[in-house]
Amino acid sequence: MRKFVPLAAGLTCVALLSGCGAGRSLDRARPDEFAVARQAPLVIPPDFALVPPQPGAARPQDTAANAQTLDALFGGTAARSAAETGVINDAGADSDDPGIRSSVGDPGTTVVDKGSTTRDIVAAPEGDGQDARTTAN
Repeated sequence: MRKFVPLAAGLTCVALLSGCGAGRSLDRARPDEFAVARQAPLVIPPDFALVPPQPGAARPQDTAANAQTLDALFGGTAARSAAETGVINDAGADSDDPGIRSSVGDPGTTVVDKGSTTRDIVAAPEGDGQDARTTAN
């Protein structure tokens, strides 16, 4: 009986390893990794009156971003919808100070000190709130 155990184990290994060989059922058509398709050559587009950038000149996309930022902060020339106009009028649009954004940054503007707790809350890391903790003084 002991003589048949190594023989059975060897035959089992041979049978299992024979499945790893390339047989007729496993010989599939695979893509050839060495067959490289040629790409079309790059074409230089026609000159659309582009001028090379000047050293030290402002980039056009930077000025557009600055203009977009100013429009977002201070309001652009876009017309407001009826709902937005209604909300603004209900909030007291006639009693607002048009230059409030300029006077807020003025050193002579009196501000109320809310304390270090408010400063800690504002400076807390973003997240779902579990890490945003502060201690009371």
